[in-house]
Amino acid sequence: MCKSYLADRMAQLLDERDLGVLTSSMSLLVALVSNNHEAYWSCLPKCVKTLERLARNQDIPQEYTYYGIPSPWLQVKTMRALQYFPTIEDPNTRRSLFEVLQRILMGTDVVKNVNKNNASHAVLFEALSLVMHLDAEKEMMSQCVALLGKFIAVREPNIRYLGLENMTRMLMVTDVQDIIKRHQAQIITSLKDPDISIRRRALDLLYGMCDISNAKDIVEELLQYLSTSDFAMREELSLKAAILAEKFAPDLSWYVDVILQLIDKAGDFVSDDIWFRVVQFVTNNDDLQPYAAAKAREYLDKPAIHETMVKVSAYLLGEYSHFLARRPGCSPKEIFSIIHEKLPTVSMSTVPILLSTYAKILMHTQPPEPELQNQIWAIFHKYESCIDVEIQQRAVEYFALSAKGAALADILAEMPKFPERQSALIKKAEDIETDTAEQSAIKLRAQQQMSNALVVTDQRPANGTPPVSQLTLVKLPSISSNSDNYSADEGARQENGTLTRVDPQPPSADLLGDLLDPLAIEGPPGAVQSEQNVPGVDGVPSAADTAAIVPIEEQKNTVQPIGNIAERFHALCLKDSGVLYEDPHIQIGIKAEWRAHHGRLVLFLGNKNTSPLVSVQALILPPSHLKTELSLVPDTIPPRAQVQCPLEVVNLRPSRDVAVLDFSYKFGSHAVNIKLRLPAVLNKFLQPLTLTADEFFPQWRSLSGPPLKLQEVIRGVRPLPLLEMANLLNSFRVMVCPGLDPNPNNLVASTTFYSESTRAMLCLVRIETDPADRTQLRMTVSSGDPTLTFELKEYIKEQLVDIPTSSPPPPMAPSVASPMAPVPPLNDPGAFLAGLL
Repeated sequence: MCKSYLADRMAQLLDERDLGVLTSSMSLLVALVSNNHEAYWSCLPKCVKTLERLARNQDIPQEYTYYGIPSPWLQVKTMRALQYFPTIEDPNTRRSLFEVLQRILMGTDVVKNVNKNNASHAVLFEALSLVMHLDAEKEMMSQCVALLGKFIAVREPNIRYLGLENMTRMLMVTDVQDIIKRHQAQIITSLKDPDISIRRRALDLLYGMCDISNAKDIVEELLQYLSTSDFAMREELSLKAAILAEKFAPDLSWYVDVILQLIDKAGDFVSDDIWFRVVQFVTNNDDLQPYAAAKAREYLDKPAIHETMVKVSAYLLGEYSHFLARRPGCSPKEIFSIIHEKLPTVSMSTVPILLSTYAKILMHTQPPEPELQNQIWAIFHKYESCIDVEIQQRAVEYFALSAKGAALADILAEMPKFPERQSALIKKAEDIETDTAEQSAIKLRAQQQMSNALVVTDQRPANGTPPVSQLTLVKLPSISSNSDNYSADEGARQENGTLTRVDPQPPSADLLGDLLDPLAIEGPPGAVQSEQNVPGVDGVPSAADTAAIVPIEEQKNTVQPIGNIAERFHALCLKDSGVLYEDPHIQIGIKAEWRAHHGRLVLFLGNKNTSPLVSVQALILPPSHLKTELSLVPDTIPPRAQVQCPLEVVNLRPSRDVAVLDFSYKFGSHAVNIKLRLPAVLNKFLQPLTLTADEFFPQWRSLSGPPLKLQEVIRGVRPLPLLEMANLLNSFRVMVCPGLDPNPNNLVASTTFYSESTRAMLCLVRIETDPADRTQLRMTVSSGDPTLTFELKEYIKEQLVDIPTSSPPPPMAPSVASPMAPVPPLNDPGAFLAGLL
């Protein structure tokens, strides 16, 4: 049977008035659209009409009414079918559907009848899923959260569980975070519920809704709850409290306080990763070291402390006790005595740390006190014949080293700072938590939030050798063809990329008048142009660069995507979360955070079916200017599950090339392979910057001409009003500075670009528009790096040039990506300049 005939017949069946036949037909439609929605667009408005009929209780026989609810089974199936279609574009159909959903949201409440509750809640939660799928307006999202807030406050445990679970799902909608926070007190109350399943959902929700504004309150509540929580939850609770404290610490000392309290209250359930982390944290923050050592000294005064507290206190005091030498009770001898008191109570695994601490104390007391030295030497002698090889070796070597006198200070110097890597705590959270659709929203936000204070995340044993970072940043050599030509400019550039050299020529009457000088119109200098066009060696493109520019539209698969891939990519270029790709079997989403020249993305791969996806493979094909590291992708994605794949990105130099995700999987007889552009684009490494006139003009004059300052007349731009053009520039992190240009038809903007080669580099932009013809303008871009100037100019031009779209699709059909039109050839700018003057 051909698909068109089946689709027509399916649409006819949905006109059936008999609800029994209609329910059976809707079951068939759900199965059909789950595999291929493209052929069934004609069924979508009929589904909406069916929902309208049911919501208004029009012509519904009594036998199909369940506790006053018109055919709840049909309502659920109809809304499930609608979730397999992409976002509805027809305004009338969309408005009708939202009216129905509004009626469902407003008409659902909690009653005493259990059967009625079950039916109404089945309809409600399917409606909530549809609201999130359609990306509804914030007002409707707010109503959803308010309704769930009522649910988590009722006495019935099943309803509270459903409310917490669905509020957790709502966390995927970033616009409702502040609304969910209004229910924080009730969620914390649920943390003490007698039902452990409710407590777990409340913990997940608190963990997901935490941010810098409420982290202190939530972490303190978790610490209080830790003392009375179930043993089954304490390890997870400790790990999540540690991660939240790390990511959202309002100040450095608060983080140390939280971790030490955590170890003190739940030492048996605090993994080594947590105390390793606080040691790394203190090591990398010099100002924190005296405070951390003092807090460790306080905990050692307690008559009984956990062995993990002995480990972390001994390490911190061994490294930093010399900062406390003048405080009462903190002399080297007293520090040694209080630590040595704990030695009989610890296991063999802790003894090596204590021996290292004793050696460090000797190192900090040069020349040594004879009594203290003899006491420590006696301990080393005692353990020289220990059966444990690690302890024996340390005792022998520390005794030999301590005899070297003043040279010991060089041998046992303070530990160096740890390299920057992804948090081991977050990796541990990923390993121990189950990847399910319910928990995915929580984990996704957790992985994407970066610490406000911590800069190291590696895991290593105390006093051990630092491991080699797998994400070592490689400093690329300068381009040889540019080094001679631009050495003067490079020498004038400071560490942060700004220029100190000031143009000796006096400023003109128009402070920006140098734009009218004959600057570069054709493009970058030859060396830069060559470097951009030849990504490989000897003019042959490298494999990665070739893959990165594969046209996405050329892919051929039996499974067709839902929605427009190109539109999804361009949307993610301007925001940091959303769906990158979706088809009937899988949804690939992205959440990202960018800091300087580093990016941390999480790919979340969601299996939409009740069968597993197998032979899953993901490979990042980066261009030469990006360094990427993708975590291991599982070979199989379980049914209705979602897996998280963190991706680290480092920007090495300016470029507009994009990385490509080569992704493949198998579902039944379908083998799907797609190549998706990743939104790790140039503007992600920009940081908006607003300059005053006193800051802007000296920099502008210091960059007097090509190749550091390039100008081009651009035709065929989108005819935007000046305010919209300013908003567009701001959206890709080029901040418009109002009031700097005396001409009201012009825009002046600034930003800072970050890469491994340029570090922080100031970029300045001026756009001159013609009020009589908004389709043309003149743009000037300047920076301290010629490649950056050219790449940024071309990037902004790509955003401004009008890209023609294909003819609109028929109603209810998905949009088709249209190829980018080539930029019109540049002509003599004389006429346009005359118009501006």
